Amino acid sequence: MIGHFLRRELRSLRLELEAYPDERLIWALPPGLPNSAGTLTLHLAGNLRHYVGAVLGGSGYVRNREEEFSARDLPLALLLESISEADAAIQSTLPSLSHAQLSQPYPEPIRERSLDTGDFLIQLAVHLAYHLGQVSYHRRLVTGDAQGVGALSPAELLTARPTLEPSE
Repeated sequence: MIGHFLRRELRSLRLELEAYPDERLIWALPPGLPNSAGTLTLHLAGNLRHYVGAVLGGSGYVRNREEEFSARDLPLALLLESISEADAAIQSTLPSLSHAQLSQPYPEPIRERSLDTGDFLIQLAVHLAYHLGQVSYHRRLVTGDAQGVGALSPAELLTARPTLEPSE
């Protein structure tokens, strides 16, 4: 189930990036904002590819966190590819995890703490949603476009279904 939320947030991240009218604005850094949308995208994709793909899925991905925060002016196509790679890591790894595995400690310490794998996956989803909100704010700020992109629709939840109209 957590994979569904992670993938939904990644789709929203893609929509946010595609909503910039000029891809150079993705890298704009207005005063007071520490990260551009491009930086946050690289960070989120690297985070998921490492923690889900490499650690849980054995993908072999090697993370360069420093580069996530130092790279500049990469093309939109590369950012979208990084999102697709993070999505692929989720799709190839999470469905095969058992409930027992989710209750076991995550395979590596996180900030010198041992965490259950399921709890850490929830943390990854919250982290993704937090930075997704920052990307949305960044896009609205640098483009002047206050319109949303349809992110976080409750209709996309696994249990969403049409309501029955009351009989008259």
